[in-house]
Amino acid sequence: MGYDDTSLANVPPVEDKDLLIPRQKYLLSGVHVGTGIRTKDMEKFIYRVRPDGLCIIDIRKIDERIRTAGKFLARFDPDRVLAVSARIYGFKPVRKFAEYTGAMYITGRILPGTLTNPQAPLHLEPDVVLLSDPRVDRQIHIESVRMGIPVVALVDADNMLENIDLAIPVNNKGRRSLALVYWLLTREVLRNRKVIPPDGDLPEGYEEFATRIMGVR
Repeated sequence: MGYDDTSLANVPPVEDKDLLIPRQKYLLSGVHVGTGIRTKDMEKFIYRVRPDGLCIIDIRKIDERIRTAGKFLARFDPDRVLAVSARIYGFKPVRKFAEYTGAMYITGRILPGTLTNPQAPLHLEPDVVLLSDPRVDRQIHIESVRMGIPVVALVDADNMLENIDLAIPVNNKGRRSLALVYWLLTREVLRNRKVIPPDGDLPEGYEEFATRIMGVR
């Protein structure tokens, strides 16, 4: 049996005017479709569980945490923010976030000692770290905790929240989902820094943040 991920049955009662973007845009990206595994930590973010076992994340909480993260990240000097993705679908979203906000970024394999060893080939000293998935980006997560660096992380239904300072509940595996989340975070950071007006937009849509697998760009 197939399921319509864009059905309004997947969202709690909420008006578009109370969200950063219309509900349908969230649904079309699949940002709310979580994994079939649910940890106890993540139960508070789950709206319902589909008959096939997939968790549906509450878009009100997605929206709320993106707003909060945007305000939080905007407080740091741009070049002291580090965005990370070891998962290929996060490569372009992370690069675009860095391009617009001035953040540092790492995509792909992360070398041990990046944050902890001043003699490492690539040694960085961020004041805050943004992880695309704390499980996949585990090396940077471990080093951030060791160095006392605050951690903001995109978390799916199967993630744990230990040693995460600010969790953003989302589908952190999907190509379109990651594109939309990083697009929204970028916009919120720029709005909070007053780089663009409070109702300002980016010059390109979230689709331009999506990784194209045929020659990742």
